[in-house]
Order: sequence, then structure tokens, then C-alpha cells
Amino acid sequence: MFKGSIVAIVTPFKEGRVDEKKLKQLVEFHIKNGTSGIVPCGTTGESPTLSTAEHERVIEICIDAANKRIPIIAGTGSNSTAEAVALTEHAEKAGADAALIVGPYYNKPSQRGMYLHFKTIADSVDIPIVLYNIAGRTGKNIEPETIAKLAHDCKNIVGVKEASGSLEQMQLIKLLCPKEFLLISGDDALTLPILSVGGVGVISVLANILPRETAEVVALFEKGDLEKARKLHYKLLPLIKAIFLDTNPIPIKTAMGMLGMCAPDLRLPLCPMSDENVSRLKAALKDYGLLKK
Repeated sequence: MFKGSIVAIVTPFKEGRVDEKKLKQLVEFHIKNGTSGIVPCGTTGESPTLSTAEHERVIEICIDAANKRIPIIAGTGSNSTAEAVALTEHAEKAGADAALIVGPYYNKPSQRGMYLHFKTIADSVDIPIVLYNIAGRTGKNIEPETIAKLAHDCKNIVGVKEASGSLEQMQLIKLLCPKEFLLISGDDALTLPILSVGGVGVISVLANILPRETAEVVALFEKGDLEKARKLHYKLLPLIKAIFLDTNPIPIKTAMGMLGMCAPDLRLPLCPMSDENVSRLKAALKDYGLLKK
């Protein structure tokens, strides 16, 4: 269920509110273009600035719009265990296929605290849970040994979205966890290397604008056509670099605005890119062929 190209979908805004009509259109766009799953309310979905009601509504819209055609992996993490439990229980009740739960941010718990946080959430629901390890955002790495203990102790913790940037750590996760435990790339630039050490796909920012190509990298690897997979990977790499010129999701939303896919509106404290970075992003989109030169 959780392999291939899974999009970390943006939350479109209009006049300060969630643009529900546009969100439904984006879900349909991904279904038509080969995306394997959708993650609403992740980092790219600006979950920290969504109210609880908005958070729940965005997940409900994606579930309804997908209508079981592709899985919805709801972002339900928080630095409050009780809040994460409530969001995950809501996602299960709403019909989500799984939950993606980021490590607790700001409060920097011990590995024991991290274990208890995730176990408490896992014990509260029956749906599969994918951990989300991104120390650059949370300030604290989920160590491979902690991930392995959770994988062994909690039957519904089925995988991890790894955005630590460390291929060594990812290999340790594969070594220590059950064979069926899923290693999913959380970094578009590392998708192909992660596939080579046992990964099954990517939860992608790039897929917001290039769903078919992102899915094709994984498909080519799975077919054993490494030459074509590498060729496409290196073709995408300059654009991947460009969509991380600023804090995600600022550049990807800016790109989507340039491409007429949705308004580039953000919520503070995220703010528009500098003119210099806008020019660099536009150049990358033109070089790839997404914008006319």
C-alpha cells in the first residue's frame, strides 16, 4: 500500500482560508498522474499553522476526494502526545488508510520519551502508522534502535519516512527492523540512493508539480532499469535543488503559483521568497521545460 511516489500535498489557501475546491482538484490531479498515495497535513501541508478544525477538514477532504482510489496517509503528528492521539483517532474515524506521525518537535524528549510517545499513539488506533524522522525540523533524531524497538513492539507501526539525510542510519534501520518494515525516502534528492539500500518509495515534495516523473524514478528502479532511473534522477536534481532554495513549502507553493496550479499563498511565519530566489526557481522551471523561456 505504501510504496512508489506518495505526494506530501500542499494545503492551498485563498483569502486566508483553506481552498477546499482547489484541494479536491489537486487530489484528482495526483490520481490521474500516477501518484501512489497522498499525505495531507504534513510539513508541506503547513500543518503547524492549521487550526485543529482545519487540520481535520483537510484530511476529510482528501479522504472523500480520493474515494479509496489511492491511500490517504494523514499527517497527525504533534509535540503533544495527547493532541497527536486525538488527531490520529480522528483520521482513523474519518477513513484514513494510515497516519504519518512526525517526531515531537521543540520539547526534545529522550529516546525513551520518544518511544513512549509513538507507542501511546499506536496503541490508540488500529490503522497503520508511519514514523516521520526529520531532526532538522524537530531538533531530535529518532535513533535506529528506537525505531527498531517500536517496529518490534507495535504491530501497526509499519514504516518510517526518513529525512535524516544519513544513508548510514537508513541502512541500520533496515538491518535492525523486521524485514517487512518500510523504509520511505523523505528527501527527493535521496530517493534513488534510498531505493538502492532497500527503500520502497518516497513521500515527495517534487511530486506536487511532477507526479509522473517522480513515480517513474521508482518504477524504473523496480523494473531493474537503473540506467534510465539514474538518467531521470539527474534530470530532476536541479529542479529538486530549486524547490528547496527556501524553507519548504515556500518554493514549491511559489512554483505551483507560477504554473497556475494554485495560489502561492502562505501563512506566517512563512513568507514569500526573495526576488533573487524567485528568479533562480523560475530559471530552474524554465530549464526543465515547465515554463516557457
